[in-house]
Amino acid sequence: MNELEIEKNEKRNEKFIQEFKAWLKKQNLSTKTINKHKNNMELYLNNYLPYYESETMEEGTSSVYPFLGDWFIRKCMWSSRSSIKETASSIKKFYKCMNELGYIDKEKYELVAFTIKENMEEFLENLDDYDNGKGIWDYL
Repeated sequence: MNELEIEKNEKRNEKFIQEFKAWLKKQNLSTKTINKHKNNMELYLNNYLPYYESETMEEGTSSVYPFLGDWFIRKCMWSSRSSIKETASSIKKFYKCMNELGYIDKEKYELVAFTIKENMEEFLENLDDYDNGKGIWDYL
């Protein structure tokens, strides 16, 4: 995406984020929890997808694995076992909301849920490896 497309995409994503916040509020979550989910999704939608995958929100359902399993671990200084789990939860909730609101189909949401469930242990192992000085190049 070029800068103009990224700017347009961010404005578009703001609509999704606001609808997500309203959806979370209906679930009686605290303001603190809602803001954590919002911030996690802004990172994914506005910092990762357009710059590293050149994808929109809808296309981003297929990029959860490289985000949680690599980029988040390397680029976010606060990455930890709990932050990976929290961010995964945010992504799963967000795409469930997007499915319920009709922005993505059920199969895309199920892909997100499956990717997170099936790969969480690998994401955590990747974090441990990274924290212990073993990088992706050690596997090649």
